[in-house]
Amino acid sequence: MTPDTRPDLLDLAPDEALTTLREWFDARGEPRYRAAQVFGRLWQRPVRGFDDITELPKPLREALAEAFRISSLELATRQQSRDGTEKFLFRLHDGQFIETVAIPDGDRMTFCISSQAGCALQCAFCATGAMGFQRNLTPAEIAGQVRELRLLDPPILPTNIVFMGMGEPLMNWKAVSPSLSLLNDARALGIGARHITISTVGVLPGIEALAARPEQFRLAISIHAPSDALRRTLMPVNVKYPLVDVIAAARTFDRRVTFEYVMLGGVNDQPAHAAELAQLARDCRAFVNLIPLHPGGAMGFTPTPTEDITRFAAAVRARGVEVAVRRSRGLDIAAACGQLRTERLGRRAPVAAETDRDVHVA
Repeated sequence: MTPDTRPDLLDLAPDEALTTLREWFDARGEPRYRAAQVFGRLWQRPVRGFDDITELPKPLREALAEAFRISSLELATRQQSRDGTEKFLFRLHDGQFIETVAIPDGDRMTFCISSQAGCALQCAFCATGAMGFQRNLTPAEIAGQVRELRLLDPPILPTNIVFMGMGEPLMNWKAVSPSLSLLNDARALGIGARHITISTVGVLPGIEALAARPEQFRLAISIHAPSDALRRTLMPVNVKYPLVDVIAAARTFDRRVTFEYVMLGGVNDQPAHAAELAQLARDCRAFVNLIPLHPGGAMGFTPTPTEDITRFAAAVRARGVEVAVRRSRGLDIAAACGQLRTERLGRRAPVAAETDRDVHVA
């Protein structure tokens, strides 16, 4: 198959897309307002293709289609839980699959989006890590997950975005950074920066790059163990980015940080762990989010019983730390991260990640 070399307008941050379109229309002697017309149909009132931009003359639509493309994600599977959670499996142009989850909660609608196909980090309890790394996603594939749900009939519109789907977002910063602009910019998807959370295992160069951005994006750090010794057994990345350095980065981050802590029965849920976790959280004024292990993605671990999670939370809270227990959602569907993709594809051999997994700090 011959690769499509036309620029994908969905890969461009708002300013870059508008500049590209203005220059193209200028070269054709067309009025500049046409650029805003086209840009408005990329994200705010999205269309499947140029032919659907009916406010433009047909010859202009045809010329645009020759010069550019508007990519799309193919919806392969859609599942809905009894609790209202919906999971979407998207097929990409090269046969890779990624997952997106829409989670309703009162007047909130949170989208959990993916930043990579697979993941190179191999956290012991994560179904995505077990499938291995395949490749980084492009901005069009990251922000495009939100766009695709907007294109549904009826559309599903988010109030909040969390980068907690497949992949480590800060190992794909060169695509995640423009995706954040597309998600946040009022000319694109217009989601408030404080309603967008980037979750990381603690990739330090990426945390620095995120901190350097002026917007108030939120940071969540996957801690999952309160000591280096235990964390190394669960998260191999702790060798490269030790817990002490991760906590130091959280301490200097100029916005409030959330600690994500998945509860693993008999592994990290003892009273001593609660005391250690509370100390770490106090050290950088972090909020602690305790996560019941989803049985669909347990990877051989046993979920901590509900009553033990309650006791653990109380022990952390008693030490002056704000803590919440995340409700398990989508238990009757394949809602564990990576589970639906694995059911569709099975285990694929991972590819070398030395190039694609690099952190690209602007």
